[in-house]
Formats: sequence, C-alpha cells, structure tokens
Amino acid sequence: MRSTFRSLVNFNYRLWAAGALVSNIGTWMQRTAQDWIVLTQLTPHDATAVGIVMSLQFGPQFLLLPLTGYAADRYDRRHMLVFTQSAMGLLALGLGILTLTGTVHLYQVYGFAFLLGCVSAFDGPTRQSFVAELVGDAHLSNAVALNSTSFNAARMVGPATAGVLIAAIGSGWVFVLNAVSFAAVLVALALLRPAEFHPRLATGAKRRGVTDGMRHVWARPDLRAVVVMFFLIGTFGINFPIYISTMAVSVFHLGAAEFGLLTSSMAIGSVTGALLAAGREQPRMGLLLGAALAFGIALMVAAAMPSERLFAVALFFVGLSTQTFTTTAHSAAQLWSDPALRGRVIALVLAVSAGGTPLGAPLIGRIADTAGPRWALVAGASSGLVAAAVGALALMRQRRRAAAVSG
Repeated sequence: MRSTFRSLVNFNYRLWAAGALVSNIGTWMQRTAQDWIVLTQLTPHDATAVGIVMSLQFGPQFLLLPLTGYAADRYDRRHMLVFTQSAMGLLALGLGILTLTGTVHLYQVYGFAFLLGCVSAFDGPTRQSFVAELVGDAHLSNAVALNSTSFNAARMVGPATAGVLIAAIGSGWVFVLNAVSFAAVLVALALLRPAEFHPRLATGAKRRGVTDGMRHVWARPDLRAVVVMFFLIGTFGINFPIYISTMAVSVFHLGAAEFGLLTSSMAIGSVTGALLAAGREQPRMGLLLGAALAFGIALMVAAAMPSERLFAVALFFVGLSTQTFTTTAHSAAQLWSDPALRGRVIALVLAVSAGGTPLGAPLIGRIADTAGPRWALVAGASSGLVAAAVGALALMRQRRRAAAVSG
C-alpha cells in the first residue's frame, strides 16, 4: 500500500493532487449536466447531438497538435496551467449563466464545447508533463496512475452528485459549481514550492516542431503501437457519454439521478484500475494488450445486460479495463520517449485518442439512433479487439528482437 501512494510523500505533488481532485469532481459534474441537457432538454433524445458535442470538445486536440505539444515543451508549464485552468473556469461560468437564465440553445452548447476543447488541448499535455517536474522520473509512473485515480474517483462522485443536483436545483447551478471548483487548482499552483521542482531538460534548437515528436514515435515500434491502439480505442471505444446516456434513457427509461449513478458505477472500476496501476513500477506491452482485449470483452458483455443493475455491474469492468489501458499507455508514452520531446509525444497521444472523437462519436451516436444503443456498444467493443491484435503484433516483434539480441 505504501508503494501505491509513494508519490504523495512529495509536498508539491500532494498539494497538486488535492487541488486537482476538487476540480475533477466539478469537471465530471459539468460533463454529466451537459450530456443531460443536450439529450433531454435541447433535443428529443438525439444521441447524434451528444456525439457532435463530444466531437467539438475533443477535436481541437488533433487540430491544434502542431501548437499544443510545442507549447508544453517550450513555455513555463506552471504559468500555462494558470491560464488554461482560469479559462476553463470562465467558460463553465458562461454556460451556467446561459442555462440559469433560460436562454441556452444547442448551438451555444456546441460553441462552448469547442472553446473548452481548444483550451483543453493546451491544458492536457502541459498538465501531464508538469507532473514530471513535481515528482521526477523515478516516481513518474506512480504519479500518472495516481492522477488517473483522482480523475476517476471524481468520476465516481461527480456524476452521482450532478444527478442529484440536476433534479434538485437544475443543470445551470452544476455548471456554476464547476466554475468555482477551478479555484482549487489555481490555489494549489500558487502554493507550490518552485525550489523543489525537478529540473526539466532543455529542448534543443533542432527539436522545435511537432514533426520531431512524430518522427520520434514513428522510429520506435513500441511507441507506434501505443499510438495506434490509443487511436482505435479512443476514437471508436471511449464514447461513454453516448453509451450510458442512451442506455439509461432509451433502454432502461431512467431519470437524471439513476443516469449519474450508472456513470459512477463505471468510475468505481476505473478507480480500482488506477490504484492497481499505481502499484506497478513500469508499463509493459503485455499489460497494454490484455487491457485492450478486456475492454472489448467488457463492452460486449455490457451490451447484452437485460437490466440496469446488471448493466451497472458490467460498467465496473468496462471502467477497470479502460483505466488499465489508458494509464499504462500514458505512462509508456512518457517513460519510453525522449524526455526532451515528452510534451510533444504526450500531445500526439492525446490528439490521436481524443482527436479521433470527431470521427468516432457521431458514428457511434448514429448507430445508437438507428440500430439501438446495444449495437453502439458492440461497435465500440470491436475497437478493443482490433487494438488487442495490434498489441499482440507489437509484443511478438519485441520478443523476436529480444531473442535476436540474446542470440
């Protein structure tokens, strides 16, 4: 247990993790409220609209890839995070005011989702690479896993809380509360001790573009496999707002509170997966393969569940396998890459996983609208199975190379 939480010995990381947990709870509350108003208030249960919101929110990570990774490597990450976290808080406040005044429309939700996606595109690689400055490479894999634990612990609390608040006081106040939650991260950033930061490697003059990060990934078969697997699962598999909202509304005919609880049940599995990952020293390709395969199987099982309770149980295993895969992939992207290119490699991984959403989310939403939510889950499951095949090929190449070297 001590090794699982070893990064928390560091004062700066402990402070950062506390602020991030509060903010993550608010973020999950907003995501739940946003999906709910789109599906039940602004459209007649249109899953395609939810997919479009996801596309606009995650697409900028791909569109802005030439800038985001470079910014994470080039500029002071602490100052960058102050800007991005403040901007996301203001966007949440703006959407909350529109909703509270009854003037919110679907096109406005689209606009706010796109702006949030643009800011998040810079925030993601900066935030993840900033962790290395807080704990150093020795504890980096553990800190990445604990970050995922925090994010998914918030997923456990946030959606359930949002469901209750939506029913009690309305979605607008949920957006406002999320805006307030960003203050926790800003306070944490202000109280960090710069003297205890781990020095970051300077970026050489010849390594100044995103193409350097792409060339670096392409030259490494292990990193290349991580990116391809993440693209498949991130584009076609990780579309949980569509799966859960459509199953809750169209199949099980549930209300807002029950919808939030379904998301929280998956988060319990995610927290379990993140804690297990925190106890591991190094990411391994075999684990990545197994997690992708388990993800595909878990979604297949979830698609067949006849009741909301059994569906919730299946979602636990979906969360467990998803978190095992994503945490291992993020750790591999950081630890297997050149530290001077770390921000650009992370930006590339985030771009291909979330940036594929404009392609995958509307397609999955369309399948849910035409063939039904269960077939959307089956389509998502296939991405895990194909990703597992990619991982199997990469693992076989690794073993052949190891055998050749030892021979």
